[in-house]
Amino acid sequence: MKEFPPVMGESVENQSAVAAPRVAVILPCYNEAGAIVQTVEDFRRALPAADIYVFDNNSSDGSRELAAGAGAIVRRVNQQGKGHVVRRMFADVDADIYVMADGDATYEAAAAPAMIAAMLEDNLDMVVGCRRDAVEAAYRRGHRFGNWALTSLLKQLFGRSFTDILSGYRIFSRRFVKSFPVLSAGFEIETEISVHALELAMPVSEVMTAYGARPEGSVSKLSTYRDGWRILRTIFTLYRIERPVLFFGVIAAFLAALALGLATPLIVTYAKTGLVPRFPTAILVTGLMILATLSMMCGLILDTVVRGRREVRRLAYLTFRAPADFARRD
Repeated sequence: MKEFPPVMGESVENQSAVAAPRVAVILPCYNEAGAIVQTVEDFRRALPAADIYVFDNNSSDGSRELAAGAGAIVRRVNQQGKGHVVRRMFADVDADIYVMADGDATYEAAAAPAMIAAMLEDNLDMVVGCRRDAVEAAYRRGHRFGNWALTSLLKQLFGRSFTDILSGYRIFSRRFVKSFPVLSAGFEIETEISVHALELAMPVSEVMTAYGARPEGSVSKLSTYRDGWRILRTIFTLYRIERPVLFFGVIAAFLAALALGLATPLIVTYAKTGLVPRFPTAILVTGLMILATLSMMCGLILDTVVRGRREVRRLAYLTFRAPADFARRD
């Protein structure tokens, strides 16, 4: 197996001869006073050489002060929502490898070194920590079903997917982070990340990791129905943007089928009598066919635009070094 430089706590003498990747642990945080210290300490033990950042999103329970006291580098994000926090994290932090997790101490920090090693060995751009709940209370049944349903839908629409598209535990390469235009505002950010990786055909992998219950005093900020609807809406929005021919083609097919259904009696009557008795229906059929044609043309035109945008994103992605080439500075 190919050997890579160490990513954990090696001695200064050993690291002086061999370059090591700069690892940054980035933790979104919103009112996690009961868990943020444990989260920082867990990742400090797992990755002693890493810089640990906590991006606080207007916490009112002292999370920011507790994180700073635990030794984390604390930043503040005023715009409310996880998507806004991720946008700032990706923009502000400079590293070779990014370890993103939530500040609620539910993700297995001890799995991070193995996930980083997998990234370096295969030059991956993202490694997803798929959640395996250690206790029943860790992963509510409604959330488990919703995750399965949304993951299955993404696979149906985009042809491929991940096992756990809503996992917040991910390892990113520098070229992923610096070429990803974050557009989401809330918890739908994980879906946007997954689609971005799929559309650019990035090398990715998944690793099963333990998922534990929140510590006492830590409360989930995820709303099952409201955030589930936002994620569902994001999937369809991204499908419309990334697959315009199929999206508008379905609309065109529906309009054309409706028009043909309404036109069939008119055609039969005209064939028998040579007359068109229902002019309003004939006008409606004509309008529906025009709309169907316009919808299909919109899909074809937008597909050209999407292809150009995808090429630009791919070129931006290629300007950054591969994960295993961390010794080079962009």
